[in-house]
Amino acid sequence: MPLLDPAVPKRARCLMIQGTSSDVGKSLLVAGLCRAYTRRGITVRPFKAQNMSNNAAVSVDSDLPPGPDGEIRCGEIGRAQALQARACKMPASIHMNPVLLKPQACVGSQVVLRGRALGNWPARHYHELKPMLMPAVLDSLRRTAALAELVIVEGAGSGTEVYLRHCDITNMNLAELADLPVVVLTDNDRGGAIAAVVGTYLLHTAEERARIVGYIVNKFRGDFSLYEPGCQVMTEQTGWPLLGVVRWFEGAGRLPAEDALALEKPTRQTSGAAGSALLVVVPQLSRVANFDDLDPLAAEAGVVVRWIPPGEPIPAEANVVLLPGSKTTRADLDVLRREGWDIDIHAHVRRGGRVVGLCAGFQMLGHVVRDPLGIEGAAGETPGLGLLDIETTIGGDKRLIDIDRFDSVSGQRVVGYEMHMGRTDGPGLARPWLRLVGADGGETPEGAVSADGRITGAYIHGLFAADGFRSHWLRQLGAQISELDFEAQVEATLEALADHVEANLDLDALLALAR
Repeated sequence: MPLLDPAVPKRARCLMIQGTSSDVGKSLLVAGLCRAYTRRGITVRPFKAQNMSNNAAVSVDSDLPPGPDGEIRCGEIGRAQALQARACKMPASIHMNPVLLKPQACVGSQVVLRGRALGNWPARHYHELKPMLMPAVLDSLRRTAALAELVIVEGAGSGTEVYLRHCDITNMNLAELADLPVVVLTDNDRGGAIAAVVGTYLLHTAEERARIVGYIVNKFRGDFSLYEPGCQVMTEQTGWPLLGVVRWFEGAGRLPAEDALALEKPTRQTSGAAGSALLVVVPQLSRVANFDDLDPLAAEAGVVVRWIPPGEPIPAEANVVLLPGSKTTRADLDVLRREGWDIDIHAHVRRGGRVVGLCAGFQMLGHVVRDPLGIEGAAGETPGLGLLDIETTIGGDKRLIDIDRFDSVSGQRVVGYEMHMGRTDGPGLARPWLRLVGADGGETPEGAVSADGRITGAYIHGLFAADGFRSHWLRQLGAQISELDFEAQVEATLEALADHVEANLDLDALLALAR
């Protein structure tokens, strides 16, 4: 029996996309559908009950009180839902992704409920917590639906994880409680799509099978006439109609990725042309977070961004070593040392190379990172790289701030956000990387830079997305400057994705299935 309050008007029709496994392309397809239906004049909202990713974004709404300096504090949601909100041409909301899990260890995650961190939960204890989160999930879905004409709901992972059925808050249990029609999405590129769809049918109960209105084959390449008999097998075995075949979308790498699985794909490993290009190398940390900070640099024609996987040294020819965000700063400092990357970084500095740290990467550049309360793991402290005269203590409330200010150092607009726990102090802060000018004209120092200007760090994510600031930074390094409008590129890619979805699916038929 549906549990959404019948007394509250549910304005929107809903359609749920569930996958036969993780990484079948649910998030990208939902973004494409969001933009395609928005272009038709329909008010659309995305919704994903639970996401697991360290790639997060700030939302404009929050139930958090103002910060000690009066700043409005934001919430946080998964990066994929923020992109989907953008596809809908709407601000991101904590209700679009009410539960966000940010992995901190192999068996545990930080749990974020409606934009606010609840704390760290081992996997077994989190499964016991999930049923208590379902009322908030349903309420967020109701709030989202009340503001839209169509809500496209994204499942998580596979909808047929039968061992999790008792505590499911994001797939079939949610579909049953909210009375959602379900479309199954499978991935042809990885192979085994027929087994995945038929296996999904066999693992569902009769009631769940009846809720599924059809299936879509995603990431298809080649001659469909050769594959069509396979679709006939899937339809015959399940009784579900084929709702469409979506061909491979080449522009996927130009959009922010949902999670670190994207780093395993060659399309996101490098960009730009070799030779005279600026080489920016990024150690692939075990709990890398918000790595879409690198997307604007990778989009530059004169820049090559190369992620360095475990087991490989940092190349001597690198111009810049960039340390990205991380969910576990101390643990990833241990990774740097285990891989020998700390030795490579110091050798890079001795050769005259540059180092940039963003958020956790900024913390790593200091003398020490302390975690006296054991927020990120076991309590203790870990030596940093000692490249900036700063020290960091993990603790306190998570800082979630949206930033759109003028930087008086570069003379450029800076747009981004802060998302971190901990406080950084030390003499190195007396030489800030940025001086951010607020609406009142006052300046706020941000980050730190070494005396020779070659080591820089700051807490701001999204720093390089602002074209003027990115160009200023590249010019300082002697790199080729392009006319790239990064935000326009993202918009153009969303439009191309919507065109792709329109060309591959019958959107009128899909809309008719929503209820």
